[in-house]
Amino acid sequence: MSPAQTRPPRPCARRRRFGWPQRVFSQVLLMQLAIAAGVTVLATGLFLAPLSAQLDDQAMRRALAIAGTTASPRLAADLTGSPPSARGPVQTEAERIRTSAGAEYVVVMDTHGVRWSHPDPAEIGRVVSTDPSSALAGHEVMEIDSGTLGRSARGKVPLRGADGRIVGAVSVGIEYDSVRDRLLAAIPGLLAYAGGALAAGALAAYLISRRLQRQTHDLAFSDISALLAEREAMLHGIREGVVALDRNGSVRLMNDEAQRLLGLGPEAAGRPLDEVLGAGRTADVLAGRVTGEDLLTVRGHRVLIANRMPTDDGGAVATLRDRTELERLGRELDSTRGLIDALRAQDHEHANRLHTLLGLLELEMHEEAVEFVTEVVGVHRATAEQVTEKVHDPLLAALLVGKATVAAERGVSLRLAPDSLLPDRLVDPRELVTVVGNLVDNALDAVAGTPGARIEVSFRAEGRTVVLRVSDSGPGVPEDRRELIFTEGWTTKALPSHGKRGLGLALVRRLAERRGGTAGVADGAGGGAVFTVVLPDALTEPESEARESTAPASSALEPSAPVSSAAASSEEAR
Repeated sequence: MSPAQTRPPRPCARRRRFGWPQRVFSQVLLMQLAIAAGVTVLATGLFLAPLSAQLDDQAMRRALAIAGTTASPRLAADLTGSPPSARGPVQTEAERIRTSAGAEYVVVMDTHGVRWSHPDPAEIGRVVSTDPSSALAGHEVMEIDSGTLGRSARGKVPLRGADGRIVGAVSVGIEYDSVRDRLLAAIPGLLAYAGGALAAGALAAYLISRRLQRQTHDLAFSDISALLAEREAMLHGIREGVVALDRNGSVRLMNDEAQRLLGLGPEAAGRPLDEVLGAGRTADVLAGRVTGEDLLTVRGHRVLIANRMPTDDGGAVATLRDRTELERLGRELDSTRGLIDALRAQDHEHANRLHTLLGLLELEMHEEAVEFVTEVVGVHRATAEQVTEKVHDPLLAALLVGKATVAAERGVSLRLAPDSLLPDRLVDPRELVTVVGNLVDNALDAVAGTPGARIEVSFRAEGRTVVLRVSDSGPGVPEDRRELIFTEGWTTKALPSHGKRGLGLALVRRLAERRGGTAGVADGAGGGAVFTVVLPDALTEPESEARESTAPASSALEPSAPVSSAAASSEEAR
């Protein structure tokens, strides 16, 4: 094998490829320049085409006007009274008119087509080269034709004597080269105007393209398409709600998670935010009327965390996170800690009672020991019996017994109103557990550390409607804050372990309004606050009470575990 065959092939020189640009700026600029140039060329061509015809028509009309002026009765008399001659009166008059009018020729002929005048005297006495029959027949003629002097714009009129009889004809020609020269002379000016228009269009196209370049960040169409596809995949793939608003407060974009969290559909796009969500804190937070970071709001049964970021075009992008489960776990943790504290206090109290009982036994004061044990057990039994006599629902009774124990450990008297009565036919016991638990917990926080602290809970059934009142001996609620306290995120308490407060009363009102009821607060007769919640359709029909009350009421007091569960469930949304 020769060295030439073993030598590796030389790589081909890379040639620079000139193709269609990829940037949006360049493509739009080239397209606009092409459109501007095409429109300019088309407009110029459309202007030149009728201009040529217009110049021809002007030349023919000018020739016809000269011919009409020349064909006078005096010229007709000269034609009939003298022979054709280079020095005759007809030739003299025709040459005078031709020179003064700037025509190429003025030819006067008799009825036989014989010339009596011509710029070339040698042609006098000869028959004209074009057909004069139309003019001799009494018609005016305008045309572009070629003759002995070349191509010209012509006008022909009949020559009449004093008696009106046709004695000949007059033909006037305008040199066609002069018409073409006028057309050519108009082209530079026309091209100058066209060039100016093209330059203005190119400048406008450049400015528009530069603005488009800034708005698209000098990206290529393929990059924009890829970014759009990635944005769609990201928006609809993340588990966080995204709502984009325009400068007018209308919904521009809403991903799948936002639709799920807000309970909306795709039809919300393009509509005003207040129209889509209705009046409330959620709309205020997303619209920016409430400012801050990690703002709490409640939408339906969901607890949401919202953040809002303005955009350069005057709109905004809001993100929503579902905090329902985390809020529930945090509330359960708070409830568990409260129960642990109560159990720790009970353990301490239990130890004190055992020590007391041991001392009585060691002192052989047996009767006093029996009385002491009977009194301790009787107090707890009386509390449970009082609750179950008035509240027949096991879950709600267990909650109140548990809350009474916690209240007692905190030095607060929790009792039921004497006229309270709630039958065991609740449609949704957990809903009422949430309402009662939140109101009692808020009352405990309000009266904690005050002398003679007390809380009274009242139930009243009116047909299928439940009326709940929770009154306390605390400082009460100022009149200017009675609506504010039902707003999501509003609180005067220290932050709990899960970092958020201000949901309990908001959920109470939301649950009441969802059933068509109300929730409000007023001043108590002896001071403090009275919260009243009306829940329509919270009870089943009275005739079904017998079937639903087969379970014994005493089951609410069996073990302490249900009490803890009910107490915890009341904390889910507080």
